[in-house]
Amino acid sequence: MAKGTIKLDGHLSDYLPYYRKDTGAKVTISQLLSHTSGIPSYTDAPNFFADVSRNPYAVDEFVKKFCSGDLQYDPGTKFHYNNSGYFLLGAILEQVTGKSYETLLQENIFGPVGMKDTGYDHSAEILPKRASGYQLDMGKVVNAPYLDMSLPYAAGSLYSTVEDIYKWDQALYTDKLISNELKQKLFTPNLDNYGYGWFIRTIPAGEPGAGQTDISHGGGINGFNTHEERLVGDHDLIVIFNNTPGANLEDMAKGIRAILYGQEPEKPKRGLGVELVFTLMNHGADGAVAQYRELKRTKPNDYDFNERVLNQIGYQLLGLGRTADAITMLKLNAEEYPKSANVYDSLAEAYEKGGQKQLAIENYRKALELDPKNQKAADKIKELEQK
Repeated sequence: MAKGTIKLDGHLSDYLPYYRKDTGAKVTISQLLSHTSGIPSYTDAPNFFADVSRNPYAVDEFVKKFCSGDLQYDPGTKFHYNNSGYFLLGAILEQVTGKSYETLLQENIFGPVGMKDTGYDHSAEILPKRASGYQLDMGKVVNAPYLDMSLPYAAGSLYSTVEDIYKWDQALYTDKLISNELKQKLFTPNLDNYGYGWFIRTIPAGEPGAGQTDISHGGGINGFNTHEERLVGDHDLIVIFNNTPGANLEDMAKGIRAILYGQEPEKPKRGLGVELVFTLMNHGADGAVAQYRELKRTKPNDYDFNERVLNQIGYQLLGLGRTADAITMLKLNAEEYPKSANVYDSLAEAYEKGGQKQLAIENYRKALELDPKNQKAADKIKELEQK
């Protein structure tokens, strides 16, 4: 690619002349790779997907408009998953090499590794056996909304197959793609056990494969989510691509790990969302809350009682303008998961939409107390207190 040209300790403004100098001179390439730059992530903006996601953008235009906000914290001091950082890395590659990101991937990775069913996605292009993405909308499965692929860009606009990902995985055990020195940095944890594009951990006791180094990453985009785990001690690879709503891919991967290590996988739990939504539509939010409590009391091991279920229902209700019902469901989530910053953040958002400013502030404060890195909550508190 740009071998030897881009330095990990070089700064953003060294390579992207049109980027704002006051912040670009403070952020290094290493910090972009490790999600510690402090640049706001464009996907964190509350109305981004609703207002922007269907519109195509040129790379430099998108950078200037959506990836150039004021720093949320001093670079290198916090970890915050950041799609703006990886968008900027793609822009840097194009600026330095004079080639498109798509061309660089084809010439330097897909071609040499033999990944013939992998590429940069274009909605107009006809791909044999292309999967469609789906999501739940108040208990019904519907087509996922359109997303222009110029927006995810270097943060997630690729299509692939499990077989091609395996080829890429095996190439990472060689020096075909990058040197051993760079590979060592790639897989060395920085803040929050994140290297350069990977989470790195030692599997704890009690889990299948305990003691193994597990290098993993998940992903999500409209209608799809993915999960990959590299078990480097045995060169095993788990890849799950999903285009259906509600699946817990990390639990699936854990079950596959159990099989790999000769253990009995845990019995899959039933999804709860569809049943709760059916009750909600017919008996209201109070009926859905009562059903949730009854199922948890009588069948605690049969259903997947995770916080995502109630959170998703809450946001669907907000999207329908049913703010009071959304608050009811999100309050239940906060009661069930009082140590989760995310549930309070979501409840605060519902209160804010319902015009209950003080309750919104209180819940944003609770979210910030549980997760001091939650810059969105901090910003919201200031904004609401100034109103």
